Amino acid sequence: MRGGRGGGLLVAGTTSDAGKSVVTAGICRWLVREGLKVAPFKGQNMSLNSFVTREGAEIGRAQAMQAQAARVEPTALMNPVLLKPGGDRSSQVVLMGKPVGEMSAKGFFGGSGGSSPGKALHGGRQKELFEPVMACLEELRSTYDAVICEGAGSPAEINLRRTDIVNMGVARAAKLPVVVVGDIDRGGVFAQFFGTTALLSPEDQSLVAGYLVNKFRGDVSLLEPGLDMLYGLTGRRTFGVLPYAHGLGIDEEDGLRVSLRGTVRESVVAPPVGADVLRVAVCAVPLMSNFTDVDALAAEPGVVVRFVDRPEELVDADLVVVPGTRGTVKALGWLRERGLADALARRAAEGRPVLGVCGGFQALGERIEDEVESKAGVVDGLGLLPVRVRFGVEKTLARPVGEALGERVEGYEIHHGVADVRGGEPFLDGCRVGSVWGTHWHGSLESDGFRRAFLREVAAAAGRRFVPAPDTSFGTLREEQLDRLGDLIEEHADTDALLRLIEEGAPAGLPFVPPGAP
Repeated sequence: MRGGRGGGLLVAGTTSDAGKSVVTAGICRWLVREGLKVAPFKGQNMSLNSFVTREGAEIGRAQAMQAQAARVEPTALMNPVLLKPGGDRSSQVVLMGKPVGEMSAKGFFGGSGGSSPGKALHGGRQKELFEPVMACLEELRSTYDAVICEGAGSPAEINLRRTDIVNMGVARAAKLPVVVVGDIDRGGVFAQFFGTTALLSPEDQSLVAGYLVNKFRGDVSLLEPGLDMLYGLTGRRTFGVLPYAHGLGIDEEDGLRVSLRGTVRESVVAPPVGADVLRVAVCAVPLMSNFTDVDALAAEPGVVVRFVDRPEELVDADLVVVPGTRGTVKALGWLRERGLADALARRAAEGRPVLGVCGGFQALGERIEDEVESKAGVVDGLGLLPVRVRFGVEKTLARPVGEALGERVEGYEIHHGVADVRGGEPFLDGCRVGSVWGTHWHGSLESDGFRRAFLREVAAAAGRRFVPAPDTSFGTLREEQLDRLGDLIEEHADTDALLRLIEEGAPAGLPFVPPGAP
């Protein structure tokens, strides 16, 4: 640390999904293994996958994963602004871990429109959040040896630069060096690197130290002439070429990008312990949130997880999961329109397992009264559980601990709906009727003993000779995945050069690449 202020780096990307989240996590894990005290940071995040910190703050799940990579407890400082989409044009704004209202995209990014999220947003403009975002970053830098910041989308989104609080706006204010990540598996990575740099102002370009190629397949020597030409064009070096890595299974930013058909979460490849596999179908409801709940299932040997959107895809499923959603009423309509509601009712009548989590739990109930999220008023649920839900203005954010099926369970809650459970067997904070379970608790399946007990119940109800592996530890698997990310950085990036950037900033004299920002 210099003068009581830690070093830093901004990991930007040529596009969304270029690999910023995993590269940031990998750098965090590499640095902490080097003995540094490190923290992740993302000034503004848009994601339906979120997490609750121990102090009861909601942040992006990717930042919680990066905190785990850094071996520190996640806090609201690491993701001060979280946008949770409620549709194509509006999002809930979460500031310092607490929701402060809904806002249209036009209102947030600098136009007008949408309801005011209150005094915290000082009129509802994104640029008004710049000061609290920078205050969080500075507080982290005063505490940690290094803060590794993640950008959002692309830093060359010239229509948004004026109010940017997550990419070059942060880099300029904090004088952070920037490394731009590009996904070569998509193609066009050289044009992306060059174009990203050339669309930045001279002041922004002076902080762009170079590039990092992600997801490369093949012989790196074939790529090197292109990297040399890129250096000749931009005067900036490439700090590493990361190979394509299968099976990382690291938390993704945005549930909206999950394929609606045939998607299988990457997991360990291991044969089933028993004679049968267990098939899990996850209903890909609109505005699906925290679909990472099923990662712990996919980590079990012999459990096959897929996302589905048609009733016929439930026929061979041993367990159907109705996951969380930012739009419970909208999800209900979707389930009915596609015939999935009837298929779920048939499963319940036949005693075949169904699990509803958070919004999915609410949808399985008898009735929903919603004047907050959808403002639809009273809406009939699927009637599979004796539960009535009323949406409140205050959001429940909690880290509960309890017991179910004779095992200790930990989870986290993120919901506006308050459940009035009127029958059934108690199940966490929800209930169970026959083979239908419902709970608001996200992350419960990461508790190993409970997950195994639950899968034994599912296998028995489904008539499958499936046996949970006795030694699967989801926490251990996650640590192994994070170590693999650290290994990718350590083995395939110029770590000496990255460390100099973090400690000293961008090198002086980086050339300007015309034409610059318009």
